[in-house]
Amino acid sequence: MSGANKKLHERTPGGAKLELAAMGMESEFVLLLDDKPVRPEDLFRSPQSFVRTPLMHRTGTSYHLPTGGAIYFDTGVIEVATPVIEIERGCGARAGRSLWEGIHFVRDELDAWDTREGHNTRLTGFSSHYNVSFDAGDGAAGRTNGRTVEKLALLLTYILPPAVMLLATNRRSTGVGVRPRGERIEVTADFTPSAPLMIATATLIVGIIREVMTWPDFELEQLAKHDIPVIDNFKPVPHTSRHGWLARYSCYPNNPFIADVDEAMWQTTAGEMLSLRDIAGRTTRKFWRSIRRVSDPFTFRLIGSVMRGRSPSLLELQDRPEEYEDVGRLCMWDDLFPAKDLSRSKYERVLIRAIAGQHLRLGEEWYIPVRMRGWSEVIFRRERDATRHAFSIDYLLRHARDWRPGEGRRPKRRRWSKGEKV
Repeated sequence: MSGANKKLHERTPGGAKLELAAMGMESEFVLLLDDKPVRPEDLFRSPQSFVRTPLMHRTGTSYHLPTGGAIYFDTGVIEVATPVIEIERGCGARAGRSLWEGIHFVRDELDAWDTREGHNTRLTGFSSHYNVSFDAGDGAAGRTNGRTVEKLALLLTYILPPAVMLLATNRRSTGVGVRPRGERIEVTADFTPSAPLMIATATLIVGIIREVMTWPDFELEQLAKHDIPVIDNFKPVPHTSRHGWLARYSCYPNNPFIADVDEAMWQTTAGEMLSLRDIAGRTTRKFWRSIRRVSDPFTFRLIGSVMRGRSPSLLELQDRPEEYEDVGRLCMWDDLFPAKDLSRSKYERVLIRAIAGQHLRLGEEWYIPVRMRGWSEVIFRRERDATRHAFSIDYLLRHARDWRPGEGRRPKRRRWSKGEKV
């Protein structure tokens, strides 16, 4: 019987639901083989076909990376994801660092495959998704009172896009989306080749979403009550994938992705004529305190600088920059937040230990991690009788001192230096 099919003998109370508010990021890449697009599942049956180190399996073609994140093939693209990261000051920077570590790990492994096979692969940036856990505030009563994740997604579609456009999109972008995903909200946008701007986008999204969750209801009337600027005649459309909403370029009177960000050409529902930067800036200021609560100092200054026009937006460039075309080579992680300056999140540390194969001692028993179930549970094999046991990462947090190095997978130690060739 395979490990995936063995029956669990024990599961910690609470199951897969996280106890802490959390966020995460993921990015999708088109794979090019000798300058021609190719489906990764056609070229590689699974990530294990080009990754040289053992990987902990999740499900299907999804595997955990030694960095703590994951890689999987998703309908023709390679997707790299971060682990769940608890929401606190600096969480966007932690998630951005984790994502780029995963991207560089994948790029390194593809480089080695290129050398072995005599080919050249490239990763072209496609999209990025920003996930924030959903909390109705007062349990089932909040949901029956209409404070549902579906209503929240629609409300956020009127709030988030202008600011996200300024931080994360380019002149070829087509839209910013918001999708309800059960216990989380997912914001979709273009991949951003600048790590600082990607971290700024994540930080702004987390700060705004967590604040809007505290509103008494998620009806659209809240927009006027909170004086949120909305472009007149804006009408979101259903998202192109899964449920949700999309602020597509065609939802606006003009295409905001190719317009001058500083031209006062947008009439709002309040009757004002504002620029896209004005709208994004006003929205950001409405949530300034909540954004600051989750931001590191560098990112907080960068958000304000872009909104004021002191730092450039990708929308101000003539075209999408070439860095999109070769991610991991033309755009890289510049060691903005080394671990000595910004520690790993608690959830990251648990998952990295599990993926590294460290053994866990509970009482007199030893447990060996064998796989993940979603992002919130680790499946262990008890050493004494080989039975399977699922422990939540919140439970494992309370046993942080009970891990010991094992004989399994270990994360590769690597320092990312500025300007390093990958």
